[in-house]
Amino acid sequence: MKRGIFILLILCIFLTGCWNRRELNELAITLAIGLDKSDDEYVVSAQVVVPSEVSMKGGKGAAPVSLIQGKGETMYEAIRKMTKSSPRKIYPGHLRMLVISEALAKEGIGDAMDIISRDWEFRSDFYVAITKDSTAEEILNVLTPLETIPANKMFNTLKVSEENWAATVGVTLDKLIVDLLSNGKEAVLTGILVTGKKELGSSIENVATVTPSAKIKVDDLAVFKGDKLVGWLTEDESRGYSGITNHVKNTVGTISCPDGGRASLDVLSFKTKVKGKVKSGSPEVDIKTQITANVGEIECSIDMSKAESIKTLEKIYEKAVEDSINHSITSVQEKYESDIFGFGNAIHRSNPNEWKTLKNQWDQHFSEMPVNIKVDVKILKTGTVNNSVLESRKD
Repeated sequence: MKRGIFILLILCIFLTGCWNRRELNELAITLAIGLDKSDDEYVVSAQVVVPSEVSMKGGKGAAPVSLIQGKGETMYEAIRKMTKSSPRKIYPGHLRMLVISEALAKEGIGDAMDIISRDWEFRSDFYVAITKDSTAEEILNVLTPLETIPANKMFNTLKVSEENWAATVGVTLDKLIVDLLSNGKEAVLTGILVTGKKELGSSIENVATVTPSAKIKVDDLAVFKGDKLVGWLTEDESRGYSGITNHVKNTVGTISCPDGGRASLDVLSFKTKVKGKVKSGSPEVDIKTQITANVGEIECSIDMSKAESIKTLEKIYEKAVEDSINHSITSVQEKYESDIFGFGNAIHRSNPNEWKTLKNQWDQHFSEMPVNIKVDVKILKTGTVNNSVLESRKD
């Protein structure tokens, strides 16, 4: 008898239903959220999937997503107010993109990050981006070709650009919060904008033509100081930042040949080590970068069958990378006094005792700190031909 009761108790544990379950048809699956500020109120936009338009059976040719909005004095209130216009509860468990307007970012993104990091429904593997010359609502209102869901387009474009060009950086929620809380590293976020005619982006005709009227594009890096946006890097400065912080996975380096013309290198590996030190109470940083590459294209008169020609291209690219890194650092030191490179963390690791004193005035120390740069480039392969095709024809 006792054994039977024991078995029943065990079965009760495993057969109990999910007390907080929610059916799929009760949820509005949200893949992108946009944050704006208007007249001292937060405007939250949710890009939700229209199930009938993305089903295997095919839809009626309508838009695959819908934009639901809410306004409130706080962001939490704005999110709850979205229920006034949505027949389903907004569900962000599959979020791909969080898009914050440039205007809101200039005021500060700390409050936004607080509520999102507290909500258990949000995962932390989505990307965060800042609008450039657009509102978040305008970004989320654009339909895109190739990727049916615009949020997926933004996510994948940012990921592919980071992996193959290195002027953008995919920053997840966890990484952003770590940078916002760090004393030795400021945050950066990739910019995102709409090109073309914004007002036509929400029309289904935007994806029915070869050349859409409005397009979404990722563009360079936004610089933060604390939780506030303070400025933008250029494309070259963004690539320099990626090089310093080890975000370069693959990219192309274009250089000038000794006697005119251009050559392009396919960068296979770009590894950087940043080492901090303190001399006579003043911080200093050493940067050592090692690059391996293949020759991708030759548009000049240079004999690639000779070892000295390859050596020449290596030296030219070393100088180009060194100048790019140095320019990125100098520009940020002079314009923003914001340590986006994490030099403070490098000083903290190497000299923890001195860092306790330096961190109180780190912005000033960072802006005046010397940085020593050393770049080493190795070209591995030149391709299936030695010289330029046109040069071979002349011969």
